[in-house]
Amino acid sequence: MEKQYPNHVAIILDGNRRWAREKGLPQLKGHQKGFTNIRDLAPYIINKGVKVLSVFAFSTENFKRSEEEVKYLMDIFVNFFNNECNKIHKENIKVVFSGRQENLRDDVKAAMASITEKTKNNTKGIFNVCLNYGGQQEITDATKKICEDVTAGKLNINDINEQLLYKYMYNDLPPIDLLIRPGAETRISNFMLYQLSYAEMYFPSVYFPDFSQEEFEKSIDIYNNRDRRFGGNSK
Repeated sequence: MEKQYPNHVAIILDGNRRWAREKGLPQLKGHQKGFTNIRDLAPYIINKGVKVLSVFAFSTENFKRSEEEVKYLMDIFVNFFNNECNKIHKENIKVVFSGRQENLRDDVKAAMASITEKTKNNTKGIFNVCLNYGGQQEITDATKKICEDVTAGKLNINDINEQLLYKYMYNDLPPIDLLIRPGAETRISNFMLYQLSYAEMYFPSVYFPDFSQEEFEKSIDIYNNRDRRFGGNSK
């Protein structure tokens, strides 16, 4: 049977620091290896037919980490969006961001705006980077926008339904079909809670820096063997 690729895949980029520690490297070097990996992996995944790839790059809670680590990550983001994402742009992939911009450095926001503008007309697929992101926060922000539109008379309260809420999220993206969290942690950590409602989940033990094209294909094989019922009867 021909392999079927999901419409929307989400990956939590986990295990970078553990990968570095086990190799005797400074743990911050694991983040660099993780972002090098997603730079190469994102085009591969979208070229396979996945329409949307969402990645959890930095949560709202990650600001609680050490000042050194937060600064290191912000420096990586600036370089990644200004330079490394050119490979993704050349593959005709659109880059969008989900999350709050508050607390982000100005150079990070400028780099985000630049790659967003550069790739806005790309059509092969969407690379959704969740940065300063939280799933509960996204639902809260969507609720506020809905309330504002109802108050302004732009939206009738009776028109609010499950599908409408997608349009009020940070980006209007389809439901997630497959969530992958490398590193063997079996939790979703406040990631895209609304979009994950009926997603299949896979938690491989390999850390994200070693999550290769072969590991991705293994996750697709597992996904293809799942019986997706969406609350209905089995096949």
